[in-house]
Amino acid sequence: MPIKFPFTRNKKQPQTQPSDLADSHLPQHVAIIMDGNGRWAKDRGMPRIAGHKEGMSVVKRMVRYASNIGIKVLTLYAFSTENWKRPKNEVDFLMKLPVDFLNTYLPELIERNVQVRTIGDFDVLPAHTQKAVKEAIEKTEDNDGLILNFALNYGSRYEMVHAVKQIASKVKEGEIETSEIDEELFSSQLYTCELIEPDLLIRTSGEQRLSNFLLWQLAYAEFWFTEVYWPDFDESHFEKALYDFQNRKRRFGGV
Repeated sequence: MPIKFPFTRNKKQPQTQPSDLADSHLPQHVAIIMDGNGRWAKDRGMPRIAGHKEGMSVVKRMVRYASNIGIKVLTLYAFSTENWKRPKNEVDFLMKLPVDFLNTYLPELIERNVQVRTIGDFDVLPAHTQKAVKEAIEKTEDNDGLILNFALNYGSRYEMVHAVKQIASKVKEGEIETSEIDEELFSSQLYTCELIEPDLLIRTSGEQRLSNFLLWQLAYAEFWFTEVYWPDFDESHFEKALYDFQNRKRRFGGV
């Protein structure tokens, strides 16, 4: 069972650091469900979009932290296929966030040797969102440091259905036999086919569910949940998650 640290919701925690965090045993790929922006804002009498704006500054700090300590891939659940159900003004604001984030932060990402990628159904995003993300991908494609992977208009069930359709098409065209279909082939048809699978999933805000995020890829990941809303998440919380990860025994079905 995941260890739950006694964080107090909505309150910043002190910048304490576990003294024996092992640099040599860090997760290579960390995935984060950045949850609680709206509730953080509501608790302060502000509109939900104020929470999303504050959450963007947290993304910047966590990218710096992950890059500094040597994590290979950081996947952030930025917008799900279900998030279109939210009020139009909130959706419109969320579609502007990648533009604002990348316009202000891209020079630092380039300087830090960070490579930007995305997963999800990219083609249905607004033109201004696509333009900003494509520019970031192009300008950082030769970087070989941290891979910053944004899940935009992403839904894991859609991803897996799309993979099945791709495989079925290959069978129909005679490119492969049904006997050749295995886990490796299926994985090769997913958005994440070029990435290592996540070792650690972090979800903020106290919710303990996957919300249609990386359902295939998280099969053997360690889960870590915190009551802290995303706008209050900081380096000390990230370190606690890493410390907990390092103190678990990963058996991958063995003993």
